[in-house]
Amino acid sequence: MKKQPFNVVYEDNHLLVVNKSAGILVQGDKTGDKTLTDYCKDYIAKKYNKPGAVFLHPVHRLDRPVSGLVVFARTSKGLERMMELFRKRDIHKVYWAIVKRKPRVKSGKLTHWLVKDEKRNVVTAHDHEVPGSQKAELNYKTLGFMNDHWLIEVRPTSGRPHQIRVQLASMGCPIRGDVKYGFAKANPDASINLHAFNLVFVHPVKKEKLFLRAAVPEEEFWEQFLEFEEIKAKDQHLDNTFSG
Repeated sequence: MKKQPFNVVYEDNHLLVVNKSAGILVQGDKTGDKTLTDYCKDYIAKKYNKPGAVFLHPVHRLDRPVSGLVVFARTSKGLERMMELFRKRDIHKVYWAIVKRKPRVKSGKLTHWLVKDEKRNVVTAHDHEVPGSQKAELNYKTLGFMNDHWLIEVRPTSGRPHQIRVQLASMGCPIRGDVKYGFAKANPDASINLHAFNLVFVHPVKKEKLFLRAAVPEEEFWEQFLEFEEIKAKDQHLDNTFSG
């Protein structure tokens, strides 16, 4: 049975937030494959019986082999305000990554300067600023060990292409399945074990705080790590400070 390209996590007149399956493009590329944006436009058109073009724009992207939360704007006002939240870094993102090698330090902050080779679609991380580089920062914490792999929680404070993938690889912990950044072998479905798990932000129109969670992919390997998810009545993620 073919897996669904996405599941709806949150929806109102202004936003559509979905849990993307690994292997789906968010926006078009040279492959010409059907994109998450296309699938979501079809969903909106069918659900609301909308003839003609549907206004729906992704506010950010996830790499094709990555699963998890993607935010779409359904109105131009929603798009403009969500873009501003991302620009100001008022969106708090939590990812889960599974790696084979134990991080040398259990938790910490990584800072690199990234350079993207557009032709090869590969990003290189540098310890110091170099010409054409963009600064990338993330906080990480090792959550636990299972089945010969380590689960890492990652909270990026910037949103650079391939950032989490190349930064974890730079500390000797390439993500499971990510042969592009040094993992030994690919996953059978060409996914990598990186999942956009949580998003926290204030709704751009309603001004309510949203705490969104995307279930991990429905497969045994991913689901075994759910025992490391801490459930608290007053979750620290809801705190405005969100220091990570």
